[in-house]
Amino acid sequence: MVRCVAILALSVGVFGSLPAAGAAECRGNPDALGTSRVLTIDPAVHPAFGTIQYPHSLPLADREVVLTFDDGPLHPYSERILETLAAECVKANYFIVGRMARSQPELVRRIHAQGHVIGTHSENHPFAFDRLPAAAMRAEIDKGIEATTAALSDTTLGDRNAVAPFFRVPGLRRSPDVEAYLGSLGIATWSADIVADDWRGITADEIVRRAMSRLDAKGRGIILLHDIQPATALAMPALLRQLKAGGYRIVLVKAVRTESPLIATAPRVPGADDAQVSLGLRRSIMPDDRRQPVRQVARQTQPAKLPQPLSLQAPWPLSIIAQ
Repeated sequence: MVRCVAILALSVGVFGSLPAAGAAECRGNPDALGTSRVLTIDPAVHPAFGTIQYPHSLPLADREVVLTFDDGPLHPYSERILETLAAECVKANYFIVGRMARSQPELVRRIHAQGHVIGTHSENHPFAFDRLPAAAMRAEIDKGIEATTAALSDTTLGDRNAVAPFFRVPGLRRSPDVEAYLGSLGIATWSADIVADDWRGITADEIVRRAMSRLDAKGRGIILLHDIQPATALAMPALLRQLKAGGYRIVLVKAVRTESPLIATAPRVPGADDAQVSLGLRRSIMPDDRRQPVRQVARQTQPAKLPQPLSLQAPWPLSIIAQ
């Protein structure tokens, strides 16, 4: 454990920070939040992170935040979020679902064109990802990467290396087999440090309140959001304003690969504090099985608006969603 923490600290010095678009460089908005720096990591050094499930997170300084969006893209909510981020010169890390990339490749290309980092989130976002047969689990990971890569490679904007070696397990339902397979591909497993519960059908105001209260308690970290949720699209302007008012700085995370891919990732750490999945979860849902809060999130994070197989239910117009 001590060695792992030392490696994390050393990696900041090894990889350092790259310049990013700060508020002063944000055209038309000198008061923008901006992106303070780019953190470049090696999946071999950072195979898995996020204190919801792991003993460490990314090497972030105090009041540094990584914004992440799962499950998309989906019109019109992903577009609304992209517009909000662009207005503030904020960059984020995205985790794309393969079938969403197949159905709306233009949105994947727009995410890439605006300078955000694209990781993947499986092909179909299945329930109980940790219980899938090995072949099905691998196919979900591989096909999701394939679909996201194809969405980018079929255009002049495309770059076959544009899909980062980053993966977030659907529902956070990780397992040693999932982590080992991702590690064999040289892919880092992302968890999170803060959840905003935006999949629970809460209002935009409540999303902002929960995100900020939990972030203030931790002081830094990876925030988990979903760009398929209408309330999230409505919440983003206020969330960015409160981040700026609170003195938080946005960090974008990119990857470098070593010549030799990682073969084995860090195993499950007994006693890791899965209770941090949601600071709002009561301890009463944690009897003897410490993975129970992760199961609770898994049931909630399956996006309700992903019916079979690629068609989507008619999205709610943003104009009729109450704050």
